[in-house]
Amino acid sequence: MIKDKSILIKNIYYMLSYTFTTLKQSNYEEVAKEEFKNIHNLFAAILVKGIGKQLKQGLYREYLNKKEDMSVIRGKIDMPGTMKNKLARKKVLTCEYDELSENNLLNQILKTTVMLLLRHAKVDAKRKSDLKKEMLFFSNVDTIEPNLIKWSLIRFQRNNQTYRMLISLCQLILEGMLLTTEQGEYKMASFVDEQRMSRLYEKFILEYYNKEFPALAVNASQIPWALDDGIGTMLPVMQSDITLSLDNKVLIIDAKYYTHTIQTQYDKHTLHSKNLYQIFTYVKNKDSELGGEQYEVSGMLLYAKTEEEIQPDNVYQMSGNKISVKTLDLNHKFIDIAAQLNKIVEIHFGITNT
Repeated sequence: MIKDKSILIKNIYYMLSYTFTTLKQSNYEEVAKEEFKNIHNLFAAILVKGIGKQLKQGLYREYLNKKEDMSVIRGKIDMPGTMKNKLARKKVLTCEYDELSENNLLNQILKTTVMLLLRHAKVDAKRKSDLKKEMLFFSNVDTIEPNLIKWSLIRFQRNNQTYRMLISLCQLILEGMLLTTEQGEYKMASFVDEQRMSRLYEKFILEYYNKEFPALAVNASQIPWALDDGIGTMLPVMQSDITLSLDNKVLIIDAKYYTHTIQTQYDKHTLHSKNLYQIFTYVKNKDSELGGEQYEVSGMLLYAKTEEEIQPDNVYQMSGNKISVKTLDLNHKFIDIAAQLNKIVEIHFGITNT
């Protein structure tokens, strides 16, 4: 089971489904019906389906630059290499050419992720068998060092758009599960770490509202500072997790995924002060941007519920704005999770999910 947070494995699938709409396609229906003992089997099952679908379409190939000694000319002659061969009395030419190859970064990431899952003890034998069969088609693809992957530099275009969800899932797996290297072998954690789950949690809530409430304007917008003189040098960017808008009402949600939702000192339980300061700052600056009285701007800290005895459930009126602190219980059937999210919209905007 998942450490520190009590989340049904099935709900991780649903969270991924909203984050990556590709998972709602028919190819993944069988995965949606399965029950999983651990998160590793869920990841493996999604990769089996996703890579299988990609194989039917064909592995993405791109031109790679190569240089080698040849008896006939191919591409263009590399003069320094050719002269070196001539001095060594080798009757070959050094040629430089481009070759269309599946041994590119995207396929290398897929293979590297699968090879790590194949070595993990918690992945079932059946799923390992399915992954091994698919890897037969990756015989010309190299594995790479996961910690050297520059994820931010990966770009998708028309010919490789189908890889987007798979590569995002691989990033979640590799960054969250890869911990240390010991004697050349990678050791994997029992679950994705808090930071990665926090990103998934935020993205899930954003995409849920975006899909289920078309009447709302849903985005993760930046909020400008309310500056008297217009000079904002060195001020940090205020980036909201989720902003919901309808007519003159705005709700800014800061999604928080922590092991502990409250802090305790001398038996006194309080909210994390930096979180409260942050959402208050967002709300007041957004209020200033919109012009005040004719708009109703509210804020909410939405924590993923933990197993702690005390869970925050408060509403505060602060300088004319409502600031709520709520928890979202992820350890329920998904229909109940959806009901919790729907209730937030109903309370703040008076509309229902139809």
